[in-house]
Amino acid sequence: MPKKIKVMLIVFCVLLVLALAGLALAGNYMVSFAIGRTSGAGNTASIVPPSEVSEEDSRAISDHWQRLAQQTKDWGETVQRESASVTSEDGLTLYAEYAENPEPSHLWLIAVHGYRGNHTHMFTLASFYGLRGYNVLLPDLRGCGESQGDYIGMGWPDRKDMLLWIDWIVRRDPEARIVLHGISMGGATVTMTAGEALPPQVRAVVEDCGYTSVWDIFGDELQVIFHLPQFPILPAASAIASLRAGYSFSEASSLNQVKKAKVPMLFIHGEKDNFVRTGMVYPLYEACPTEKKLLVVEGAGHGSSYSMDPELYFDTVFGFIAPYMQEGETK
Repeated sequence: MPKKIKVMLIVFCVLLVLALAGLALAGNYMVSFAIGRTSGAGNTASIVPPSEVSEEDSRAISDHWQRLAQQTKDWGETVQRESASVTSEDGLTLYAEYAENPEPSHLWLIAVHGYRGNHTHMFTLASFYGLRGYNVLLPDLRGCGESQGDYIGMGWPDRKDMLLWIDWIVRRDPEARIVLHGISMGGATVTMTAGEALPPQVRAVVEDCGYTSVWDIFGDELQVIFHLPQFPILPAASAIASLRAGYSFSEASSLNQVKKAKVPMLFIHGEKDNFVRTGMVYPLYEACPTEKKLLVVEGAGHGSSYSMDPELYFDTVFGFIAPYMQEGETK
């Protein structure tokens, strides 16, 4: 082989190795940034695009929050919160708080928080259920709050964890009638859970501003934050996540899971959501084969639908789930 060709091959191999090493570093950084428990902590604000909610609507949300905060405080004084834990399939201790209704009730809510959140972020939503006679269970998802885990599950391993919490309720109350309600990553979590084999005690699911898949949401954020295309970094990060966190971004699909749902589902999204784009809710809704309803809240941004219009939001929620939460009803 001529010397010139040998040199070219060596240079090519060196460049290829450098390129692969750089790609691995970039993918590894994305995994740590996006789903690492500690290294990405506090990054949530930095990855949210500037809000498109109008100043008038922002003021309305702020005004509503004052009333909602008082309602949450008043409800919290009527119940006693206790802690609970379960052990995941991969050996993690997962934490939750629960509050049983002062009057005996078989109605149960599992409220699921969003990205880098924890169970306390769901107290306000839970108060609406609690005031209607529900017992409430508020879990910390893996890698969040007081639950163990070095990586956030983005809903995918969490769907199996949710089955453990459902079983926890059923063992405590075999006559339970359960609704799952999640916001943002919690919305994706309950949607992914809906695709699993659920006991008859689970009557309905409410998903609020969840994403179609982890691949889709991280692909969006890769472009928004770093102004980079999905290829080749996202495939590399997905492969690295499979090794480090036990799941790949490509397999973690709410859209695929919702096609297998057998419980009634309510889909909610803010009309001005530019974080988990409003457009993601439509394929999820269309793919759901069960009884379903769609609410797009005008003027609301990401995760702010219930604070934008509490009456519309909760009238829709309780109006939708009421027929399925009656005693004796089954899926």
